[in-house]
Amino acid sequence: MPDDSPTARSLRTLELLQDKGMRAADLATRLGVTERAARRYVGILREAGIPVESERGPYGGYRLGRGLRLPPLVFSASEALGLVMAVLDGHHAAGDADDPVGSALGKLMRSLPEKVAAQASAVRAHAAAAPDRAAVRPDPATTSALVQAVADERRVRVEYRSESGRQWTMTVDPWAVVVRYGRWYLLCHSHASEAVRSYRIDRVLAVEELAEAFDPPADLDAVGLVEESLGSGWEYDTEVLIEAPLERVVWVPRTMGRLEPVDGQTTRLRGTTSNPWWYAEKLTAVPVPFRVVGGPELVHCVREVGRRLLTAVSAHDD
Repeated sequence: MPDDSPTARSLRTLELLQDKGMRAADLATRLGVTERAARRYVGILREAGIPVESERGPYGGYRLGRGLRLPPLVFSASEALGLVMAVLDGHHAAGDADDPVGSALGKLMRSLPEKVAAQASAVRAHAAAAPDRAAVRPDPATTSALVQAVADERRVRVEYRSESGRQWTMTVDPWAVVVRYGRWYLLCHSHASEAVRSYRIDRVLAVEELAEAFDPPADLDAVGLVEESLGSGWEYDTEVLIEAPLERVVWVPRTMGRLEPVDGQTTRLRGTTSNPWWYAEKLTAVPVPFRVVGGPELVHCVREVGRRLLTAVSAHDD
């Protein structure tokens, strides 16, 4: 049978108010009590130090306010299980008590009632999630500093190390932090190149927030700009002519460069890359005829990839 004690009803009141604001009459209906009783349960929450605000008027009611103390969280068994599954899926070290996310998840599990936590605890203890090898999680302190700079709209000085090991310091306007396919990027305006750039946050060695403020672009498409900027600013130029009109070339990712029409039947793909071998392998998936017309490094890699593919099937030639 359900627990109808004042404590249980107060916790149920907290659970309802966590979802959204609610008038006393609606709260009473959901609790199955009178309005006077509903107000009494709100009073119990306030006595416990939980900030419950009230607003007068026809659209007023009770809602949780922002206080110095975090109100207790109320989870159902399915909510707790779903949360654990999501954390394990996105952060595969979450079962490790020494990992920051694993430690936080452990505190959450210990705060839940035993019956609610039992199934979620079993999943956490025994589920073996295969890691996404492409995912690279940056240092939480570095990420937090960059997110704060984005929120403050303050310029930052960043120390960065590239994939090749080259290290430098740069001043940028941080526009957004974007998570893309398991990797975290800083989208920013680089003052050294006077261009939009995207940098891997796991390669950021140090962050210093500066006093200078900046105004981010209006209507910023952060994800789109990250994808577009990943195809520019690298050391090797690329240019490919694709024998298809622009509106049909929907399978070329933005990270490979910018598409522009040449005429009604041909599209130019122009970009840069730090890895011409990767670029050449991506071109093998293009489903229509194309020609590589720019970038000697890319020309060499495409020729080699083609030679290897032909060698692989040469034994079957008539």
